[in-house]
Amino acid sequence: MKPISTNKKAYHDYNIVESLECGINLIGCEVKSLRKGEVNLADSYCRISDGNLLLVNCHIKNYDKGSYSNVASRRDRRLLAHKREIMRMLGKVKEKGYALVPTKMYFKDSLVKVEVSLCKGKRDYDKKETIAKKDAERDLQRTLKEYSERR
Repeated sequence: MKPISTNKKAYHDYNIVESLECGINLIGCEVKSLRKGEVNLADSYCRISDGNLLLVNCHIKNYDKGSYSNVASRRDRRLLAHKREIMRMLGKVKEKGYALVPTKMYFKDSLVKVEVSLCKGKRDYDKKETIAKKDAERDLQRTLKEYSERR
C-alpha cells in the first residue's frame, strides 16, 4: 500500500468513526498525475446521489503531457463500493453531525483506492484538547530520548 495523499485537515476537524475502502473511477491522465503525487484532498468531501458515492472537490492536477484526454481538475469522481455499503453509510450520514470525508488515497497493487471515513465534527475545545495531548506526548518522547542518550 503506497500512500499518495492523506487528508490531515480531516483528522484535525473530525473524529473518525469508521472507514470504508473504495475504488475510484479515473481517466488515464489522472492516474499518471496520481503517480506523480499531484493530488489535494484538503477541501474534498463525499456525497451520495442517485445511489452513487461521489468524491467532490478533489483536485487532481492535469497531466503535463496529456492533451485532449485531460479533464477538469476538480470534477466529481465516482467512488466504487457495494450498494449495501453505500446505503448503510447514507443511513448514518442522515444522523445529525455525521459527514463522509476522504481521508487517504493510495495505490493497492496497481489500483487507486480511496479511504472514505464516516466522521463526526469536533468542537473547538476538542481540537485544543487534541493539540495539547499531542504536545504533551511529543515533550515526553523528547525527554525520554534525552535521558536515554545521557546513559
